[in-house]
Amino acid sequence: MRGNELLDKMELVDPAYVAAADVLSKPKRHPVRRWCASAACLCLVFCLAVPAMAASIPAAYELLYAVSPATAQFFKPVELSCEDNGIRMEVTAAYIHDDTAQIYITMQDLEDTRVDETMDLFDSYAIHTPFACTGHCDLAGYDPDTRTATFLITIQQWNKQEITGDKLTFSVREFLSGKETWQGVLTGVSLEDAAENAAAQTVEPRGLSGDDRLAAAETQIVLQPAGDLASPTDGVTLTAMGYVDGRLHVQVHYADILTTDNHGSLSLLHRKSGQMLSCAASVAFFDEEGTGSYEDYIFPDVPADALGDYALYGEFVTSSGPVKGNWSVTFLLENTPGE
Repeated sequence: MRGNELLDKMELVDPAYVAAADVLSKPKRHPVRRWCASAACLCLVFCLAVPAMAASIPAAYELLYAVSPATAQFFKPVELSCEDNGIRMEVTAAYIHDDTAQIYITMQDLEDTRVDETMDLFDSYAIHTPFACTGHCDLAGYDPDTRTATFLITIQQWNKQEITGDKLTFSVREFLSGKETWQGVLTGVSLEDAAENAAAQTVEPRGLSGDDRLAAAETQIVLQPAGDLASPTDGVTLTAMGYVDGRLHVQVHYADILTTDNHGSLSLLHRKSGQMLSCAASVAFFDEEGTGSYEDYIFPDVPADALGDYALYGEFVTSSGPVKGNWSVTFLLENTPGE
């Protein structure tokens, strides 16, 4: 058909059909598909971003580790050493065999003498693995010339499965050092001053030791603090002595235990024989501020008329406080060559 003929024929077309053809059809939208596409994009961003964040941001790593330990350890880069606050931590040796790993890690003070032979990680260390295991860390040695402490980490995988091939992360956020130990007879106080019917109170204990009968009760009866009776060393104060329910209690207050880990023990020293009588039980409870701790040492078999035969003997460990930092190393659990 020629162009002129086409124009002639168009005059015969009904205008209604032309108007209808002018209306464009609108495609149907699918909101569910759009939502799924957006969710997929978010998941992709999350899957790409979170592992990258976990490699460099401690909080992100802890979050991912709580959700999937295996994933967190997979994306954690190997770092055999790190440095923070002038202190260097480094993996120096490892012995991996069967279901057990033994790793030596050193911490060296590059600026001062904060690392010493009394160094204590103060339960601030963490061992992260992609599998369930038991583990602990112990001070193995100290070199005063280089101001370097060496720790032995020992872990054992559950179910006796081989431990080779995965990654382990060891981190420390603070430690104690400069600890001092005091031991001897407490002077300036006499056991004969112990009240036969001492003022008592009921507390919720934070710790118990000794007598199994104590563990059966949710609350304990202890002495009420009566003041500063003696202070053998900084951070340790004798605060009360007396009988509660017929048993001798001697109370000591340890200051600021959450940051110093001040602690100790109390015994009775027989003046003539030199024999030591250890307490049969003890009850520890927080002070009103919630930072220090009282501890009642209980001696059930010492009558009031025999108190003059004994002196108080204490052994106490104190420190000036923690050294804080952010130290973390990650390494492969590989068999030692030749094993």
